[in-house]
Amino acid sequence: MMHVIGVDLGGTKTAAGVVGANGEVLFSEQIPTLNRGGGEAILRATAGLVGRLMRRAASEGIDVGRVGVGSAGVIDAVNGEVVSATDAILGWAGTRLTAGLAQLLGLPRGSVMAVNDVHAHALGEAWRGAAAGSSSSLMVAFGTGVGGSFVLDGSPVLGHHYVGGHVGHFASPYAYHEGKALPCVCGSAGHVEAIASGPAILESFLRFGGSPEVPDTRAVFSLAHDGDGAASADCTGDPAAIKAVGVGAGAAGQAIGGLVNILDPETVVVSGGLADAGDLWWKPMERAVRKELMAPLADIPVLRAALGNTAAIVGAAKLVLN
Repeated sequence: MMHVIGVDLGGTKTAAGVVGANGEVLFSEQIPTLNRGGGEAILRATAGLVGRLMRRAASEGIDVGRVGVGSAGVIDAVNGEVVSATDAILGWAGTRLTAGLAQLLGLPRGSVMAVNDVHAHALGEAWRGAAAGSSSSLMVAFGTGVGGSFVLDGSPVLGHHYVGGHVGHFASPYAYHEGKALPCVCGSAGHVEAIASGPAILESFLRFGGSPEVPDTRAVFSLAHDGDGAASADCTGDPAAIKAVGVGAGAAGQAIGGLVNILDPETVVVSGGLADAGDLWWKPMERAVRKELMAPLADIPVLRAALGNTAAIVGAAKLVLN
């Protein structure tokens, strides 16, 4: 059986695993991403991680000769270069990702491939996760940011400029307060991410009169649950917290529904920290999806992601298993 290495290179950590042709992750490791060290430092650390996995595989009689990478940033998947990146990883833009890794590992350049990490995540879910067996799937992730990917016949749709999947950056009627568009991290305003991300839910809570002493979105959810951890959509928790979660979930669902009307996928997968937060978020999100859908799409499956932290590793591996 062929084995490869899949890498999930994010803003805070880099994880990698040895993956079989059936999608099984045999073993994996992770390291902190040197997000203030620049592109060359990140490449060296990543090569070190991959090299250790290759040596471990060899000691167990497993030959590994290809590496797939899902990386933060806009990734030119043809040339293997980082087109642009946020300040979450300083000096990452312009990095020759696949060529640099191949050189450090002593591999032929064509044996290393890369895409954006959200595309890798979606590809993993499409291959071995919640959307396995679907001819097309839309995955949308709601967490620190909002991202997504449309996988068609086993390949993520990347777009002409490799910017496909930035689903947090189109207009949302929810992203307004007192008639003014809410600022978005991309520099524009009134976008989905400005109201439906995790940090946006905390900001909504404060706008709705919530206590400024509440430290983060997790605490907002705790208040919405009345502090008892119950995943009930009819709980009697803090009104500002309940409203903030409901508005964020409604914006998320409307955005997903609009994308489904455009793309007509066979399956929808919802991922990220908010998707894992329980029914208080999930139920109003799915109601908003169903309300938005055109009639022929009414019964489309809307599923929670299934692979957890291994999704991007599995999807990155699929790049080179293809």
